[in-house]
Amino acid sequence: MPHQMPDPVLILDFGSQLTQNIARRVRELEIYSEIVPHDVKLSEIKKRRPRALILSGGPASVFEHDAPALDPDVLKLGVPVLGICYGMQIMAHALGGSVEAAAVREYGVTGFHPEKGMGTPWKAFPDSSPVLMSHGDTILKLPSGFRVTGSTRTTPFAAMESQKSRLYGVQFHPEVTQTVQGMEFLRSFLSEIAQIRPNWTLGGYIDRHVEEIAATVGSDHLICALSGGIDSTVTALLCHRAVGKRFQAIFVDNGLMRAGESEQIVRDLKTLSLPLLPVDAGKIFLDRLKGVRDPERKRKIIGKTFIDIFRKEATRRKKKSGFLAQGTLYPDVIESVSHKGPSSVIKSHHNVGGLPKNLPFTLVEPLRELFKDEVRRLGKELGLPDSFIRKQPFPGPGLAIRVIGAVTPERLRIVRDADRIVREELDGTPLASLLWQYFAVLLPIQSVGVMGDQRTYENVVAIRTVMSQDGMTADVGEIPYTVMSRLSHRIISEVRGVNRVVYDISPKPPSTIEWE
Repeated sequence: MPHQMPDPVLILDFGSQLTQNIARRVRELEIYSEIVPHDVKLSEIKKRRPRALILSGGPASVFEHDAPALDPDVLKLGVPVLGICYGMQIMAHALGGSVEAAAVREYGVTGFHPEKGMGTPWKAFPDSSPVLMSHGDTILKLPSGFRVTGSTRTTPFAAMESQKSRLYGVQFHPEVTQTVQGMEFLRSFLSEIAQIRPNWTLGGYIDRHVEEIAATVGSDHLICALSGGIDSTVTALLCHRAVGKRFQAIFVDNGLMRAGESEQIVRDLKTLSLPLLPVDAGKIFLDRLKGVRDPERKRKIIGKTFIDIFRKEATRRKKKSGFLAQGTLYPDVIESVSHKGPSSVIKSHHNVGGLPKNLPFTLVEPLRELFKDEVRRLGKELGLPDSFIRKQPFPGPGLAIRVIGAVTPERLRIVRDADRIVREELDGTPLASLLWQYFAVLLPIQSVGVMGDQRTYENVVAIRTVMSQDGMTADVGEIPYTVMSRLSHRIISEVRGVNRVVYDISPKPPSTIEWE
């Protein structure tokens, strides 16, 4: 019998880069949620029988000619609705309120002041509670039947409600960690206003997607792109559970791996009893990347080359497969394409925006709606050893996007040797458990130096350390000066061709974690 999903909280996506964060926070409360386009038909919403609606933020202004619109009838379904940032503005606009460009745009963390005597869900916020603002427009007049429930120093209408209609709006983002009481606010809205009890677990997610994979593949065979990272490994376990002997994992060594990594990956994967086929394709990738400097071209070339190899290996099999599984996560999707709303493209990930248009496979991507921390929890549910679960993310294009500019065997050697030193110094230390990623990047510049009383003109390496929960946002992972000094000394001394080391102190946003 098919695994029955509970009635969802539907999130209408107006294009925010943080839309999936909302879904993630709702799921952390063990409440099932789904993301749908902002212009989903009213009949489809009714069909899904939502317990509550959340209107996401977005990059547009409600008064722009082509701004994403909201059907006012969505607000008359009788279920609680929460509008966030643009979602609050489009709610006010659709109901007759007034929205205009703000005299003072508000970006960053500020203090939120709830009106005195406010009850649920505003009681979650003490006075001056930190909230994250990111808006250039503001509400000047509330719709009829609404009252203001909170403000900030520059935004008089930072929150609003219509208790009678069960409509609520906040100008800030409760779905991010910078809004300290954001989770408590969402909990209050969903449990006390919408009266939803916990109804979703990762165990249920496993059951649902194993069934979906089996139904999708049918009696066909399924191959899986297995890199050895947590994402593709969890994908492989789900797919193997779904189709059994009709499953084949393929590990492609693209020649862009870190020192000793390919051999270690094969050893580790064999412990999981997955049918594994290793393929040495380093020369093919390096030949196709020769002379390519543009990061988008790199990603697309790498994506196409992976597909070419999978197609070749699939045709070699006695029983051909029309299905390819890969460990695509939501951060990959939302940075590569406008997934379900009018969001901006950040960069093409090799397994999403980097794929060729005429794909010879039907993709199976059971983790496409999840963040990295959720995948790690899923891996634990599936019985993966801690060595897999704790493994830090490594990009699919490998060191090709940590060599800024052209990729050559010599430049790969330099970044590989520098990265090995970074890992040797940080692996197994208390600092490593606090960091999301730490790695070296080879910059496309050279600098003058003095080594052995002689002038040098050699390469510059950057060290990148970040802290994050999901990869969508990241803070600088501070490391002690003594560690930085030791890294610099070792890299300059041991890596031939490097005479300068710099330290990247850029958060995401405005930067991304990887340099390309």
